[in-house]
Amino acid sequence: MQQLHWFRYDLRLHDQQALLTSDYSKSLTCVFIIDEQWFQPTLWQTRPLGPFRQVFLEQAVAELSDSLQRIGQRLLIKYGNPQTIIKELVEQLGITRISLQKHPGSFERRQIRQLKAALNVEWFESESFTLFAEQQLPFPLSDLPASYTPFKKQLESVCPIAPYSAVSKLPKFPKQLNALADDSWPTEPAQEHHPFQLPFIGGERAGLKQVDYYFDENHLSNYKQTRNGFDGWDFSSKLSPWLALGCLSPRRVLSQLKDFEARQGANESTGWFYLELLWREYFQWLAYQYDTRMYHRRGVRDVNPLLSFYSEYYTAWINGRTGCAIVDAAMKQLKNTGWLSNRSRQIVASFLVNEYQVDWRFGAAWFEQQLIDYDAASNWGNWQYLAGVGTDPRGKRTFNMTKQAQTYDPDNAFVSRWMGG
Repeated sequence: MQQLHWFRYDLRLHDQQALLTSDYSKSLTCVFIIDEQWFQPTLWQTRPLGPFRQVFLEQAVAELSDSLQRIGQRLLIKYGNPQTIIKELVEQLGITRISLQKHPGSFERRQIRQLKAALNVEWFESESFTLFAEQQLPFPLSDLPASYTPFKKQLESVCPIAPYSAVSKLPKFPKQLNALADDSWPTEPAQEHHPFQLPFIGGERAGLKQVDYYFDENHLSNYKQTRNGFDGWDFSSKLSPWLALGCLSPRRVLSQLKDFEARQGANESTGWFYLELLWREYFQWLAYQYDTRMYHRRGVRDVNPLLSFYSEYYTAWINGRTGCAIVDAAMKQLKNTGWLSNRSRQIVASFLVNEYQVDWRFGAAWFEQQLIDYDAASNWGNWQYLAGVGTDPRGKRTFNMTKQAQTYDPDNAFVSRWMGG
């Protein structure tokens, strides 16, 4: 059997069910494809892959390549149209089995549907991007609860699948491909390193190190008290970039959370951390259910958000020139570093939608381009939630900007840092 494994959002060797099932293959072709569409303008005149995430992704792919070499394999890196590249490899190598990790993104799912229709091969799709497999859900996906709280309650008695052990041995890479050179990444203008930029490094090793740091240094025990911070490294776990690209498995994170509770004891903060993992989980299944409706103006609720597009407002918002200090500070942080805290994301989203009345999809698309930890389901699901077209049972959320600043930046430290005041 000739197998091909397509790495997409599973850039790691731990918790890799799809690779562990390759033992009986004669050869294994591991491939990562730099999708040419990532660099093309979207409907909202942004790019699916911005410079901060591109750097992080390049680092993650390079480390994965090194990790595969250490166990006698190789990662073939190709640039272009994924459907074309996969079809060519199948034909060239006589591939009979394709393995990959399932992903809820509508763009990614469409690619797989098209390939399945075109190729007569066996497919194996693992489900390790989520905590639970679909068959574990206590309801059919079509009956996914319309809001988070009932979803959480129904999953209380369901135990997530334990992570698989790390891959240590794989079939050989096909000899006929050994001389094939890897494609290079499209070049990006050099990014000036901002003095307040956080030290995110792409790859499995850095992701696992960050889990150990945040849990073993006991920051986790105070998570509930610190999670609404704006700036710095230790107020939240910072695991989202590694989770978004699959450098970390959510099941591995949960397993270490349970180990921490066994050693240190469970408290309100560890419970809250698990609830945040469940929020991520809920949005993934929401994307599986609603597919392209995650990107529709009327959202999953199919209601009119009564928003339009005002270019001057949008431009002021993305450049941090709205005149609202807390919003401008956050938007400057995002533009210069590719990062925003969860609290900042809610504040700036509420401002764009409620104060400026701008179509929420332009904000979601800007986040897609800028965020180093962009995750399709979480990003578009959260924007719908704030815009009143998503899963919030109370409808649109409106934040009082003065109150937010007084509550979460009472000494004006965040605004002063980013506004230079």
